Amino acid sequence: MNKNNKDENSNGASCIFCKIIKGEIPCDKVYEDKDFFAFLDIKPVSDGHLLIIPKQHIVWIQEADDETVSNIFKLAKKLIIAIKKALECDYVQLSIVGKDVPHFHIHLFPRYFDDKLPMFPTKEYQGGKSKEVAQKIIQAL
Repeated sequence: MNKNNKDENSNGASCIFCKIIKGEIPCDKVYEDKDFFAFLDIKPVSDGHLLIIPKQHIVWIQEADDETVSNIFKLAKKLIIAIKKALECDYVQLSIVGKDVPHFHIHLFPRYFDDKLPMFPTKEYQGGKSKEVAQKIIQAL
């Protein structure tokens, strides 16, 4: 990666997700339309763990246009409803991590209230650190 946090190969030629979309790498596809592709994660957090990706090679969510961002979340909602119905889970956790594969993607994984899976690693702010961090974000707006 370069200093701008962009994929060195910005056209996606070496991107594993772009290869999955093209059919060069097999997957268990769950959904496809002209703009998006959803498939089972090969290393799932839980059974039914899906990845949703735009077909266009976009590295980070902030690089996507507003329509793509809006539509991928509408699709996530549709798939969450299907996952809950199919797997009878209590809820579906949505996660956007982004650094494991340099192609914008959303994780959806079924959760059960008693599954004992961690939500996220956490920490506590010390001293006035929370106000300092909040102020930095506010100034960036």
